[in-house]
Amino acid sequence: MSSSDLLLSRRDLAFLLHDWLDVSRLTERPRYAEHTRETFDAVLDLAARVAAEKFAPHNRAADTSEPTVDGGRVRTIPQVKAALDAFADTGLFAATLDESVGGMQLPHAVAAAAFAWFQAANVGTSAYPFLTLGNANLLLAHGSPEQVDTWVRPMVQGRFFGTMCLSEPQAGSSLADLTTRAEPQDDGTYRLTGTKMWISAGDHELAENIVHLVLARIPGGPPGVKGLSLFVVPKVLLDGDGAPGPRNDVVLVGLNHKLGYRGATNTLLNFGEGVHRPYGRAGAVGHLVGTPHQGLALMFHMMNEARIGIGAGATALGYTGYLKSVAYARQRPQGRPVADKDPTAPQVPIVAHPDVRRMLLAQKSYVEGALALVLYCGRLLDEEKTAPAESDRERAHLLLELLTPIAKSWPSQWCLAANDLAIQVHGGYGYTRDYDVEQHWRDNRLNAIHEGTHGIQALDLLGRKVTMREGAALELLLETMRATVNRAWKADGFAADLAGRLGAAVDRIAVVTRRLWATGDPEVALANASVYLEAVGHVVVAWIWLEQVLAAETLGSPEGPEGDFLAGKRAAARYFYRWELPKVAAQFDLLESLDRTTLDARESWF
Repeated sequence: MSSSDLLLSRRDLAFLLHDWLDVSRLTERPRYAEHTRETFDAVLDLAARVAAEKFAPHNRAADTSEPTVDGGRVRTIPQVKAALDAFADTGLFAATLDESVGGMQLPHAVAAAAFAWFQAANVGTSAYPFLTLGNANLLLAHGSPEQVDTWVRPMVQGRFFGTMCLSEPQAGSSLADLTTRAEPQDDGTYRLTGTKMWISAGDHELAENIVHLVLARIPGGPPGVKGLSLFVVPKVLLDGDGAPGPRNDVVLVGLNHKLGYRGATNTLLNFGEGVHRPYGRAGAVGHLVGTPHQGLALMFHMMNEARIGIGAGATALGYTGYLKSVAYARQRPQGRPVADKDPTAPQVPIVAHPDVRRMLLAQKSYVEGALALVLYCGRLLDEEKTAPAESDRERAHLLLELLTPIAKSWPSQWCLAANDLAIQVHGGYGYTRDYDVEQHWRDNRLNAIHEGTHGIQALDLLGRKVTMREGAALELLLETMRATVNRAWKADGFAADLAGRLGAAVDRIAVVTRRLWATGDPEVALANASVYLEAVGHVVVAWIWLEQVLAAETLGSPEGPEGDFLAGKRAAARYFYRWELPKVAAQFDLLESLDRTTLDARESWF
């Protein structure tokens, strides 16, 4: 077994990408015409190797020796930069980007699968390229040609890294309350003043420059989120020919010390406090992206990408924890079968105990379901951008809009549960630092908060996504799931049994959603939105599992390891349908009753 075998399953990725999503068909389109299945597989193999050799070995060291500040400079262990240099050498900073900026033009589904290796190996170190990729993609979509040349090209090369600066200490997730100001200057730039909190990768010495994307208010703009504009604010200003110029007025106030993700700096930054005085005066120099007062709409380009990426990271952490608990359960002898009362008989590996197999099956159903979901979202993004027919592009866009909050939150909840079970499989050892699973749990705990809490994603799903365009996106998702149900009915046998269960749950989504909004009272409709998110998420993952079962059936019933792999898929699907899907009935009952328990609870009762 190679070291990468404990990060992700290469066979599972091949099954999802090729046997199910059929990404090779994308090579028939002009954007991906230079690729083949062989180039896709080569990228995955390269990612697996670099992740195992350069990222995984310092995962524990970066956790125990987290970044520090020395004389105003952030210090990280040297292995972090070595790993990021190796990542840059792979060319994956430019995985999905256009050839015109040095990109590889890989499909998003393939790039997501490749990057998952790094997230599984070391989610802290992978945070730096994760944010940089999102930053570059936003500027490519909305920046000027000059901004692309100045900031994106160095990010593609791995010379500059990027961030997103939204939150402020007094505002948190309430972006309507942001106060950072941007004063226009005669030369077309802006001078920013304000404080930003929880900025991942906000300061370090790992790159030549840091490109901050900052939400701020131009004086005279409208209140709330409609008055926010977006600015490029580099750590180091550049002179006319792109050479490093003066230090910008962006100051590290301090580092936040987190439960997990300790290898990535998380910062409190001051903009414009006057410690640095570029061109002789205080104020952080910024460049407007797009038009004034459209900042949040532009930032959502990066936020939505980040939300699916957070779901992918949560999945990767759950997946590696699962694989490590399987390996442990196979080699750890303890106890005897319940029917064997002979104390002199040899102990059996704990994988022989039914309750351990229950925990392994639960993990498998969560992490393999989540991985399929995030790769499906990547495939939708490829359809949205490259499908020949406009109707197909629009369909993919609608589905992706609706699935984004689910793809962010469901893995963050249930792959964390998988990490919890991985600790349990390890027993007392799982609670120690002798094994990786406790760190995976700590790292994954952040993802329920990262890029919007479950509550925020729930409000987005029920309050905006299912109602947009008079319910067109939800109706499309229901139709898509029902199409799978109909295919499974025709397949008969095991798939048909699952189809009946899924069909009833899909119908229930439609009934409950209508009931919630029939009140005409948004407060009542949204009071239990998080329950709606969890229930609909479970139905979506059940649908994803039925899709996998149908794909597995097309491969027949081979013998040996391949047969075991496909049998494992069916067992995980059976577990999810028998143990997990039934939970949504009670949740839908609660939602349909328009329960007011949370609404009616008074502050003084807590």
